[in-house]
Amino acid sequence: MPTVSVIIPTYNRATLLGRAIQSVLAQTYQDFELIIVDDASTDNTESLVKSFNSEKVIYMRHQKNKGTSSGRNTGIRSAKGDYIALQDSDNEWMPEKLEKQMSAFAAAPPEVGVVYTGFYMIENNKKKYWPSASITPKNGNIFSSIIKGEYLVSPQTIVVKRECFEKYGLFDERFPALEDWEMALRLAKHYHFKYINEPLLQDYIQPDSMSRNKSAMIKSYKMILERYVEDIKQDKGLLAKHYLRLGHFLYSNGEISPGRDYFTRSIKAYPLYIKAIGAFLASCLGANLYQMLARSHSKFR
Repeated sequence: MPTVSVIIPTYNRATLLGRAIQSVLAQTYQDFELIIVDDASTDNTESLVKSFNSEKVIYMRHQKNKGTSSGRNTGIRSAKGDYIALQDSDNEWMPEKLEKQMSAFAAAPPEVGVVYTGFYMIENNKKKYWPSASITPKNGNIFSSIIKGEYLVSPQTIVVKRECFEKYGLFDERFPALEDWEMALRLAKHYHFKYINEPLLQDYIQPDSMSRNKSAMIKSYKMILERYVEDIKQDKGLLAKHYLRLGHFLYSNGEISPGRDYFTRSIKAYPLYIKAIGAFLASCLGANLYQMLARSHSKFR
């Protein structure tokens, strides 16, 4: 029985998937199975996977396209390992990733349920290291960091004890986006995290990334706020920050009135929040001018 089950959900990524598979098979730690869940691809994904001809590789296929969360859940349900590692079909692990994470688990106290790592985000040939040094805490109880919405835990960097999913559930398939944030929040409610401050993943941002789907992001952000509102509203400043961010998403998506409504909610939650006041005033100047000011703020802050 393998100790680790690696799950890769994929959909029409045959041109990229080979790199991800190879990066898993090339790990210095070899006690794993690799489950690839094909989410009803229409390209040559199946033949590509079978071309690796490795006894570690298990190919599964959905008859209908169900989304990334469903693919991960299918893999987790079929997994034989006591630990679950997640990888995406367009990314690349460094060779020592699993070895260093399993060593971290061996030395960790029992309350640690997740070991995650730093990573490089690569977009348009530009490379940036995450998570930011300014995000704290990164070890132990990190719920307070995750609830802020900081980009801290990428799902492709984590290894999770299987018991975490068995006790607290799989990925919520109702989320069209941000399902990884919701899962990180749920895990952090019940387990400590261990951080390895090394770039053991290369995360390549693709043009069709779900994070570019504004409508999906807005729907999922609302679901997050509704589910965790009791935790968020304990800090009025944090509540105001989330309302401002959602207002920006809405306004930028052409939903002018709902966007302004969330700017107003942000100000009511924390009346001294200058950014929310500025966003509301800018929104009164028209969508084009608002976007120009928002881009300028993002560039120079």
